[in-house]
Order: sequence, then structure tokens, then C-alpha cells
Amino acid sequence: MATSPPYPAYPPPPGTPAGGTRRHTHWWRRKWVRYGALTTLLALSGLVILALVREQTGTEGFLVGLGLAVLPVPLLIAAFRWLDRVEPGPWRNLTFAFAWGACAAALIAIVANSFATRWIATATADPSSADTIGATVIAPVVEESAKAAAVLLVFLFRRRDFTGIVDGVVIAGVTATGFAFTENILYLGTAFGTDQLSGGDGGIASVTAATFFVRVIMSPFAHPLFTVLTGIGFGIAALSADRQHIRRVLLPFTGLLLAMGMHALWNGSSTFGTYGFFAVYAAFMVPAFGLLTWLAIWTRQRELGTIRTELPAYAMAGWLTVPEPFVLGSMKARRLAREYATHHGGRAAGRAVAEYEAYATSLAFLRHRGRRGRASTDFVVRERELLHELWARRELARPALAYAARATAPLPVPPPWPAYGNTYGNTYGQGSPYPAYDPAYNPYRN
Repeated sequence: MATSPPYPAYPPPPGTPAGGTRRHTHWWRRKWVRYGALTTLLALSGLVILALVREQTGTEGFLVGLGLAVLPVPLLIAAFRWLDRVEPGPWRNLTFAFAWGACAAALIAIVANSFATRWIATATADPSSADTIGATVIAPVVEESAKAAAVLLVFLFRRRDFTGIVDGVVIAGVTATGFAFTENILYLGTAFGTDQLSGGDGGIASVTAATFFVRVIMSPFAHPLFTVLTGIGFGIAALSADRQHIRRVLLPFTGLLLAMGMHALWNGSSTFGTYGFFAVYAAFMVPAFGLLTWLAIWTRQRELGTIRTELPAYAMAGWLTVPEPFVLGSMKARRLAREYATHHGGRAAGRAVAEYEAYATSLAFLRHRGRRGRASTDFVVRERELLHELWARRELARPALAYAARATAPLPVPPPWPAYGNTYGNTYGQGSPYPAYDPAYNPYRN
């Protein structure tokens, strides 16, 4: 007696066929070796940067700077995480990005900027000119290159998690948030030390208060804004086909150059006169921030549209139910599905639904790339993996998604009630069998 297969019929892939065979992995390419080396590098960088910052600010200044610099970090991380809700990347990528920015990139920047500034001062015998050149030329190049290294590493070694512009924006933004965190500790701690030496009372006119206002209140998004341009370049490159080698190299490099240029303009604003900083802030930084924010949100909405467009093929093949593509293409419906699963099945069920949504989103993006001829050689293997993960969670996810579909379905709109004296589709004098009511009409009158 024949039994039904455990899976629905496999849909024909739109992309390239599976390729490659299992190869022997050398010891230096094993995951635990790479993770161990990376963790050691970041830990050593963190210890060195901690010692350098504490040496320049003192213990008390370091603690004050740390307490003030940490304030914008949760807000920035939450903003980037919200942007990444359509296809959430793993926390390990965000943790690496923040740690790289706060430790490795900050250490590279401090050492390279100090060395370059001292060398220019020695060569030109003009310390003030060396400081200006260091801030407007050296610092943007060194700092943006150091932060871009984190985006490059995720792009190369976590390729499955880096699929588009939003991923580039999130990784770049979190890296820059970590870098700004360490830099703010240094600047705020140094400002506090200056106030202590001058006998300041810590009032509103103190150096610490002014530094806090400029760096934490007015421009907490400055470093993320610069590095996001690099992330956009990598994100567009991730959307390109593997065979477009020149495009995949030029786009990230172009984004990096734009990030350096914006950073140089920001650092050099203080040389434009008394109000140069505020002019650059109002005329350039704020509009650029608004434009990039709009671009990121528009890209997120476009991703939801991709889900609604690509997943119906899997619903037709039996892998998904008919309403699921539309539920998965709505952030409100996805949230309702997770809440329903958590309420009726506990946190494990809610987590399973969240994973189901993430795998379905990855599947939609994978098919979208395949349909446009931009899939990698492991398209079929990856598609089967994602379908297997969805099938393993269907028992928990489908009731929750069905509830979300019913809760978010538009209510039927009843047809408008006909006007008094009219019939459905007919009016008096146009073939209506029932005339409009006439109070003067008397059928018994001769």
C-alpha cells in the first residue's frame, strides 16, 4: 500500500542548479578556529582600548564618560533592530559588529590618528595645521576604513545573512554605534577632566555639558550615518549576481568614499567660521539623515512586497497555506501570530512562529534572487533547507498564522442601500415593476 510522501511536491527552482561537492575542511577553516581567533582579537583590542582611554581620561573621567556615552546606545540599537524585523539577522552578527566598532575599529583609529597627527606636526612644524589635517583628512579615511572592515567580514563570511540593503545598513549602523560609544567615552571623559582642572562646577556652561549636548543630544546618529553609506554599497553588491565582479567591488568602494567624504565635511565644519558647524548640521546632516531614513524604510516595505509576491508559488505547491504569503507580508499580522502562539503555547511556541516567519522571509528573498538570475550556486540546497525548517514548524505556526489572517482580513463592505423609491438596478420609469410611493395616489378614485 502506497503511503503519502512526508513533504509536498518540490517546486521547480527558478535559479541555478545546485553545485559543488563536499570538500575536506582544513583545520584553519573550521568554525571553532575562526570564532576563537576572532574572539581573542576582539578581547585583546578591548583590553588595549580600555587601557588607552583610561590613561587619557583618568579613572573618574572614564566612569563619567562611560555613564554618559551609553545613553544613546540602546536607542540606536533598537532603531536598527526595528529596521531589521522583516528578516532579522542573528544576534551574533550584531554583537560582532558592535564589538568590532567599540574595540578593534576604535583601537585602529586612536593609534593611526595619533601617529599621523604627530608625523604631520613634525614634518610641518605646525601643530595647529596638523590637528586640522588630521581631523579632516586622516581621521575620516582611517575611521571609515576600520568600520568598513566589519561590514566586509560579515559580507564575506556570513553571506547567507547578508542579502540586501537593509542588512548592510544594520551591520554598518551597529558597527558605527559601537565606535561612537568608545569615542564618546574618550571625549566626555577628557571634557570632565578639563572641568576638574579648571575648577568647573559642572553647570550648563561646562565643557562636559557642551560635549554631551553636541555628541549625544544633537548628533548621536553622525557616525552611523557615515558608515551606513558603506553598508548601502555592500547591500547593493549583495543583490548583484556572482558573475558581476566589477560591480560587486566598485559599489562598496563607492559607498566607502561617500562615507569618508561626509565624515570629512562633518569634521571640517568647525573651520567654516563661527556658525559653520550649525550650517553643516542644518543644511547637510539633517537632510541626509532624513533621506537615508526614508530609503531604509522604503526598502523595508519593498521587502514585504517581495514576500507577498514570491511565496504564493510555495503555497500552490502545498508547502504553505493560501493566506500565509499575505500574513507574512504584513508586520502587524506577523506580530499577532507570535502573540497568539505565545498566549496559547508558551514562549517556545512563540519562538517557533518567529523562526517560521524568518525562514519564510529568507525563502522569499532567495526565490526572488533566483528568479532574477542572481542566485548563488547553492540555490537548490538552500531552498531545500529552508523548506525543511518550515515544514518542521508547521504544526505550531499554521494555527497562529490562520488566526492572524482572520484578524487582519479586511471586513466585507456591504453594497449601498438603494435610495427611497428606487429598486436594485432599476429606477421608476426605467422598467421598474414597483413605482415609487405617491401619497396622492388613490386606486379607488375614478
